[in-house]
Order: sequence, then C-alpha cells, then structure tokens
Amino acid sequence: MPPLELQDTTVSVRIKLAVLWTSVMFCYVYGDYFELYVPGKLQEMLQGNFLFGPVTQWALVGTAVLMAVPSLMIFLSVSLPPVVARWLNIGVGLFYATIMLLIFIGGAWAFYMLFAAIEIVLALLVVWYAWHWPRKPANVA
Repeated sequence: MPPLELQDTTVSVRIKLAVLWTSVMFCYVYGDYFELYVPGKLQEMLQGNFLFGPVTQWALVGTAVLMAVPSLMIFLSVSLPPVVARWLNIGVGLFYATIMLLIFIGGAWAFYMLFAAIEIVLALLVVWYAWHWPRKPANVA
C-alpha cells in the first residue's frame, strides 16, 4: 500500500485574517500578563499609575477601545462585505503595526520586544493578505 499524501485545502482569506487577528490578541494578552511580573509593575498599578499618568476612567476607556478593535476584527473580517473587510483590515492592520513599532523602538523588557516584533509581523501579514485579496472577474451585464 503506497503512503497516503496529506490533502491540502485552500483557506479563505477571511479565515486567514480572522486567525491572524486572533494570534495578535493572544500576543497582546500574554505580553500584558507577563508584564505583571516586571519588578515594580504591580506596585505602580496599585498606586494608580497608568501608561502616561494617573489612572482615570477615560484612560481605561481609551485602552479598552484600543484593545477591543482587534477583537472585533476577528468577527468583522468574516462578516463584512469583501470590499469593506479588505480596506478595514488594511487600515486597522497598518494602525496597529505602527503602534507596536513605536513600542518596539521605544524600548522595553526583552519579552515585550519579542511580543511587539511578533505583533508587527502579524499585523503586516493582515495588511498583506487583505491587499492581495483574491479577485474574480466582475459580472458585467
């Protein structure tokens, strides 16, 4: 009996985008979780210090919005019309790659830099897959 070959199937660009956004979110969660182990971080949080100043409701709302968008992109990538999903993924992917690039060049602990580098690559892959979204001939009546 000859060995069986593995069957490969084409994966929809929508699924690829959703999986990339899911990977980005896991990196965000783990990076932020590991950051809690940085000496002094928990004490700083307990004292009410945030990224750029004191903790306020609006600072947390802004951060929540910043983190909610990639979460929503998982769903939006598979549910929006293709043209809208394509351009939204390109725009949001570039935005988040830029944010992570600023964090990366701003310096941090090595683990956070590693996560930032991975997140940059993942966000740029979102942009690449969205930009290269497969096309078919338009129905001309």
